[in-house]
This record gives sequence, C-alpha cells and structure tokens, in this order.
Amino acid sequence: MRAILCNAFKGIEALSFTEIAEPRPASNEVLVDVHAASVSYMDYLMSCGGYQMRPSLHYVPGTDAAGVVLACGDRVRRFRPGDRVCCGNWFGSFAERMVAKESSVASLPVNVDFTVGSTVMHTYLTAWYALIERARLQAGETVLVTGAAGGVGLACVEIAHLIGARVIAVVGSAAKAAMVRTHGAAEVVDHSCEEMRDRVKALAGDKGLDICVDNVGGALFAILARLMGWNGRLLPIGFTSGEIPSLAMNLPLLKNYSVVGVFVGAWMERYPDEAARAAETIMAWVGDGKLRPQVDRVLPLQRAGEAMGLVANRSAMGRIVLQVRRGESKGGS
Repeated sequence: MRAILCNAFKGIEALSFTEIAEPRPASNEVLVDVHAASVSYMDYLMSCGGYQMRPSLHYVPGTDAAGVVLACGDRVRRFRPGDRVCCGNWFGSFAERMVAKESSVASLPVNVDFTVGSTVMHTYLTAWYALIERARLQAGETVLVTGAAGGVGLACVEIAHLIGARVIAVVGSAAKAAMVRTHGAAEVVDHSCEEMRDRVKALAGDKGLDICVDNVGGALFAILARLMGWNGRLLPIGFTSGEIPSLAMNLPLLKNYSVVGVFVGAWMERYPDEAARAAETIMAWVGDGKLRPQVDRVLPLQRAGEAMGLVANRSAMGRIVLQVRRGESKGGS
C-alpha cells in the first residue's frame, strides 16, 4: 500500500512517499481503508522526536482518519466491514490502510463526508476532555482559548460555545479573528496587534477568567496565569510556541485556582469506554450541525510534508486534510 514513512526524527526532511506492507488488526482493532487523513501539530512534533512518546522507526505518521472498515479483530463488537467510520491512533493514518482500537473508532453519520470526518477524533475529543471532563465547564462561565484558530483550539471554541460559555479566542491575525467569530467566539484578541495583558484583563473584568485553555505555552501562559479568577481552571494542553512554561505557585494559591493537565491520549488508554461514548456523542453533534469542523485545505497524500510545514508554522486555520483515495474523500461507502 502507499504511505508516508518517517525514516528519522528529523521532521519533514525525513518523510518519504513509498510502498509498505499493509497492517493487520489485532483482536481489539479495526482495519480501515483510509479515504482522508487530517494533519495535526502532534504529527509534526512526533516526527521531530519532540513528543512525549517516540514510535519505533520507521513509522507512518498521522493520528486521524476517516474511511471504510475492511476487517475487524475477533473481539470487536461495535463495527463490521463496510461501516463508514472516523478513527484515531498514535500514528498510522498517512496511508491507504490503518489500524485503530475499537474504542478509538466512531461511526460516521451519513451526511458527514470523509474529509470532514477525518478532522474530528483528535481535536474534538481533546476539547471534550479538557472542557467537560477536566474543567467541568458550566454554562455562563468565561472561557479563554489560545491558539484558537488551530484544530484543537477551534474545537474548544465550538464546544465551549455549545455548552453555553462566553468564549474569548486568542489568535494571531485578522483573518483568523474573523474565522473564530463564525465558530462561536464572543470576543477575539489578536496578539499580533493588541497588547495581550490589558486587552484580556478588560474582557475578563474584575472576576477574571473561569477557564483558560492554553495551546501555546511560553510567555503567553505566564500572562494568563495572572488573569485567572477565583476557583478558575488553567488547562495546559500544548506548547506550540516551543517553550514549556513554569508557574509561580503563589498565583494559584492566592486565587484558589487549579492547574489541570490535559493529556487526552492517556485518558483514552485508561478509560476507553468513556472515550468511545464521548466520540459517538461528538460525531452525532457534527451530524446534527451543532459542531462545524473547519477544513483549511485538502492536499494529496504525497504532499504530507507540505501540510505538516503549514501546521508547524501556524499558517492553517482549522485542519489540513490529506486526500488518500482519489475522488472519494467526499463520498459514501
């Protein structure tokens, strides 16, 4: 089968487009004929050797895909060959076939095409886990999201808005500001032309932020740590700035706020049934039009390196999708 292969932990330069053997599903796994795969910052970071885990070389990058079930392991009960699904794994989606655990697979509604379906699993499950499981978000709370125009950031904006929160989105350009407003952001801060601290402080008011979802890290995290409200929840998700921040612990002490870690992959491994139920709920929301995944552009599989570069330099708004099956990414089974 055709696939993108990462041959060394050197990022984009170590990728090749080649033929490899087809994977075989384990007893608890599903083999999926991939029609579309989306590209995340995690994919880029893993290829550079900078992620929390390192696959054995040589490996196929890619966390998220959508397609049609080809085969199921003997312990799989929820799916059968021919089902339209979206799926996720630590890696493996930048190929014509991938395997995923049954708990990391969700049914694709008939009105959701493979292109959109491929963007859902990682981004929206991360947003769900951050806001609903970890932060216990309540309607009426004020939620700030950094990196709000990226895949996970935009999913956080949408889910927070759907639950009934007031969302403040932090972005880096006027074009991104316009886009996040259409997905539910009540207020937008463009850090490319606005002073972050004063602007966020004015928007949060004396109460401060109830929840802050930080995808960026670095100096931005240090600013936001001083703008949290009483009993707030500060959620570090990622560090796209390249800098892992530290925190003066007197700040959460004085305002009684919590710093809550968000590592969705570990949650999915430890609580697969809960994650599977969440994924099915999210896909139903997508099918009902309550969530509207943003596709930045669609590129052919062989241009995966270009797609990862766009994600790495934060040029994408929403998700970039790789079309794996020619002419079929928008079709049915």
